[in-house]
Amino acid sequence: MICRILLLIILTSCVSGSFVVNVTQTCYQAEENHNITLEWTFTTKPDRSTNMLNIFCELFISDEVSVLYHVHEGVEVSESQNEKFSGRVQSDKDALREGRIRLQLCRLRTDDSGLYLCEVNTDYGFSVGRCQLNVTGAKNSKENYWKTVKTALAGGQIAVIILAGLIVGIGEIVDPKFFISKGVREETASDADETTVPPQLLANDGSEGCEVTHLEA
Repeated sequence: MICRILLLIILTSCVSGSFVVNVTQTCYQAEENHNITLEWTFTTKPDRSTNMLNIFCELFISDEVSVLYHVHEGVEVSESQNEKFSGRVQSDKDALREGRIRLQLCRLRTDDSGLYLCEVNTDYGFSVGRCQLNVTGAKNSKENYWKTVKTALAGGQIAVIILAGLIVGIGEIVDPKFFISKGVREETASDADETTVPPQLLANDGSEGCEVTHLEA
C-alpha cells in the first residue's frame, strides 16, 4: 500500500505542469455525524470532451483502500464505491464539467479519518491531489443536556417549564388535602390488616366491638 502511494506521488511529479490536480484544503477537521465537502480542481480544456475523463477518489488507512468516488470515461460508476460510503456521498455533476470535483460526505464516522487521494486521468494528462480528513467523536449528549439544564436554572426558566409540563400532563391542579386524606386511609387500612384484634374486643357475633371512625376527604 505504501508503495502504491509512493508510486502515485512519483508519477505526479513526473507529469508535465500543463495538467495539475489541486486541493482547496490540504487538511479537514470535522465532528462525527456532521457533513463535509471535499473538493479538488483539475486543469480542463474547452476542446476536450468529458468522455475521456477518468477519476478515482480513494481513502487510504494503513493497508486498506476504500473507493469513495469513481468516474470512468465521464460516467460515474457507483458499483465501485466501497459499501462503507454507500448512500453517504453526493457529487456535484455541474462542478465536474468546470474542472471541480466536489464530494459531500454525510453522516461522518470516526473511521472516515485518513488520507484521501484523487487521481484524475485524461487524454491530455494525469495527476493526483491528496488531503487529510480527521473526524473526532461527537460530544457526550448527556453532558450537553445537563449543561442546558444548568443554563435554564441560572435563568430561572426551569420552574416554568416543569410547572407547564405538570399542568399539561395531569390536566388539572389537584387539591393537596386529597393526598393527605388518601394517605391516612391507606395507612389505617394497612394497619387493620396486619393487627390481630384481641378476643375481648370482639362482639358476640364475632365482629369488632369498637367503632371505627373514617376520615372524610
